[in-house]
Amino acid sequence: MARDKIHDAVKNALVKDGWTITADPLTIEYKTDKAFVDLAAERPIAAERGGSKIAVEIKSFLNSSPLRDLETALGQYRVYFRLLEATEPDRKLYLAISDFAEKRFFNRPAFQLIVQAERVPLLIVNIQTEEVLKWIS
Repeated sequence: MARDKIHDAVKNALVKDGWTITADPLTIEYKTDKAFVDLAAERPIAAERGGSKIAVEIKSFLNSSPLRDLETALGQYRVYFRLLEATEPDRKLYLAISDFAEKRFFNRPAFQLIVQAERVPLLIVNIQTEEVLKWIS
């Protein structure tokens, strides 16, 4: 399984933010099928996140078509969201992106329309400093 280019930076940012990585990747098993979310993490006290268990799907948005990257990310998000809803309903799923991708693409009207309509929670990470900048629910 190929890792996203920003995988390690996101993982390190979560650890710096007080999360414990519990799976890399997180295997979701539903009856006869398996899916793999990039990371799982837990935090003993996380009232500000609305829960202590998260799953994180990581995307760089480095291809020539950022809208195509969003299509792919959204498809994965939907599949993982439904599988987690059935198997681990207490784990919240986030889409992790770099602050570069947020600034370059996620303030475009089409991106905002889609992400808001689909209610995709975002985790924004500074890849250079490996720090969590924002949690957008």
